[in-house]
Amino acid sequence: QVQLVESGGGLVQAGGSLRLSCAASGRTFSNYAMGWFRQAPGKDREFGAAISWNGGRTYYADPVKGRFTISRDNAKNTVYLQMNSLKPEDTAVYYCAARRSRTTVGILEEEYDYWGQGTQVTVSS
Repeated sequence: QVQLVESGGGLVQAGGSLRLSCAASGRTFSNYAMGWFRQAPGKDREFGAAISWNGGRTYYADPVKGRFTISRDNAKNTVYLQMNSLKPEDTAVYYCAARRSRTTVGILEEEYDYWGQGTQVTVSS
């Protein structure tokens, strides 16, 4: 079992930045690829970014590419999402997720084994 706890959400003006953190506990963090998903009001949850177990590979959804950066610190059992140039359409609950794999990185919800409770990000115009 892996427990994931997100933090760092909040209210920010358009054009601003936030850094989300996701602290993991329970299993060997480096055995897991990690992802960030988000769910806006009235919409399905969607993929945002993912990172391989050692940080060597990263993937981004088109809406966030060039503005968001995913990273991880295996010594701290933490994955981060640096979000810059935020837009009102980035408003959503952001979830981190863990995929038990050292060989593949998932971009679909069903590819992930564990989920955090989410953190709210609100971008005002």
